[in-house]
Amino acid sequence: MLRRQVPLYVIVGLAQLVLDAGLFVALTAFGAPVAVANVVSRASAALMGFALNGRYTFQSPDRPWRVGRSLPRFAAIWCALTALGTVALSAVEEHGSLGLAWVAKPMIDALLAAAGFVVSRRWIYR
Repeated sequence: MLRRQVPLYVIVGLAQLVLDAGLFVALTAFGAPVAVANVVSRASAALMGFALNGRYTFQSPDRPWRVGRSLPRFAAIWCALTALGTVALSAVEEHGSLGLAWVAKPMIDALLAAAGFVVSRRWIYR
């Protein structure tokens, strides 16, 4: 099961990364504050990731995915990880620059995604 889940999680995560980073750069380039742009871009990518991971990555034949059970758990973890990422990005911009925040965002999100996989597998999609 893990052999199937890890590659699928990575594929979905890469799609999320493209959407998230692209939207973040676009929003901040048009003047949105880093914190607002991060929350909006992460929310957009999260909706896509929640649906794809629930439907394909973590679903198993013996345990069908229950959206109603998974969604509150997902929302709680998403809020916590988004808060961590937003604080980190805001600090990077404050002590560096907006350009540095653009570069740092995928790296910060990759670290958060690793934590997200563990929590998703063990708690959210159970």
